[in-house]
Amino acid sequence: MDAHARERIALRSRDEIARIREACLVVHDILRELAAAAVPGVSTAELDRLAEARTRARGAEPAFLGYHGYPASVCISVNEQVVHGIPSPHRVLREGDLVGLDFGVVLGGFYGDSAITVPVGRIPEAARRLIEVTEGALAAAVAAARPEGRVGDIGAAVQAHVEARGFSVVRDFVGHGIGRRLHEPPQVPNYGSPGTGQRLRTGMVLAIEPMVNAGRFEVETLDDGWTAVTQDGSLSAHFEHTVAITDDGPEILTLPEGATGVPPGRGG
Repeated sequence: MDAHARERIALRSRDEIARIREACLVVHDILRELAAAAVPGVSTAELDRLAEARTRARGAEPAFLGYHGYPASVCISVNEQVVHGIPSPHRVLREGDLVGLDFGVVLGGFYGDSAITVPVGRIPEAARRLIEVTEGALAAAVAAARPEGRVGDIGAAVQAHVEARGFSVVRDFVGHGIGRRLHEPPQVPNYGSPGTGQRLRTGMVLAIEPMVNAGRFEVETLDDGWTAVTQDGSLSAHFEHTVAITDDGPEILTLPEGATGVPPGRGG
């Protein structure tokens, strides 16, 4: 992504933002279906097939399938897996698992991207707390995405929220601009200092995505070249919204208009 820092940051028109929203709402709807389908006994490969089928039925294309060689439509990361988990018929969900679902589509030449972490059945209180803190970090990050602010304000909001509650922020992966490509400038780290980094302008569209570990922040990538896991084996959670910067403040495109919060998972 270093090359992205040298690229011109796109400022989208209201029409372009509306078209990005169309893609984002497909993502939102399919994530809801995936959350409901993430039950004990279901394989991650089955969830991936469901996502691809639903995407194509909506006239969209999976954004991740084939991206830099990624072999699936959804990144499905379970428990200590942080991000980029590859769906497999051999990974069957069990009661008590945490499942991160990171998903994107392209529709009419515009991209949408979002992620949620959901429980499989009943989960321990510590795991539920991790989900709540990561959801809260995303809410804090979105609130900080205001015109004339700085990218560093977003990361600082995540870091302050997470670390005050005894969790850690993953450093190795960042959010990003999005629009006519899945990844556009600028990078959006989940840590940093207020008042630093790229200035936020009306028309910017950002994928903001805190990844939070129950233990230490260090991660490593498995031999498959994709799946990132916590080095200490602790649980991890991931939430993401696509957000437009407007004159009135941040506008979450991966939620229906008038809705608040993050795409709902399921209790348990």
